[in-house]
Amino acid sequence: MDEIILWISDHWIEVIAAAVSVAYVILGVRQIKWLWGFGLVSAGLYAWVYGNSGFYAGMCLQGYYAAISVYGWWNWNRKVPATGKSDGLPVTNLRRRTGFILLSVFVMIWALIAIILDRLTDSTIPVWDALTTSGGIVATWMLARKILQHWLVWLVVDSVSIGLYLWQGLYATTFLFGFYTVMAVIGYHQWKKTLLRT
Repeated sequence: MDEIILWISDHWIEVIAAAVSVAYVILGVRQIKWLWGFGLVSAGLYAWVYGNSGFYAGMCLQGYYAAISVYGWWNWNRKVPATGKSDGLPVTNLRRRTGFILLSVFVMIWALIAIILDRLTDSTIPVWDALTTSGGIVATWMLARKILQHWLVWLVVDSVSIGLYLWQGLYATTFLFGFYTVMAVIGYHQWKKTLLRT
């Protein structure tokens, strides 16, 4: 028990960041717009955690998460063009053209970040760090647009992240991404029901 308390006292920011992120994903599954406020707080905390652990792309990604949290808040609160009402952005399916564009953006960002990390940092996992970072960029943009398939992108990103964080000894974050993986499956099914009702 003393070892657990000692570990928590040494990693308290990571523990708080994980707790805030759990709230974020639960609110996301339930389509509650307050998720974006939790996303902003989580981004700040995880920038510190990742920077201290050598996940430089993950650290930089938190700046993007902070910005997309503002965009997501705005987008989820704007009036829906079809109805003119502000009753929330509806869940939509990924269109083929948008999917192709997002896949292209993902590959370009992945390659660029991997090259930067490999050549300009001491990262020991540049390709994998770049993979999860570029996947997170695409998935969060899709979340801000309420595209159903963002949960599938998160399923892949979160699964890969579990191994990376376990390898780095980020146990609270490993647990968090295990939770994220389960919630991605639940979120997909919950959002799909909403899609079918609209």
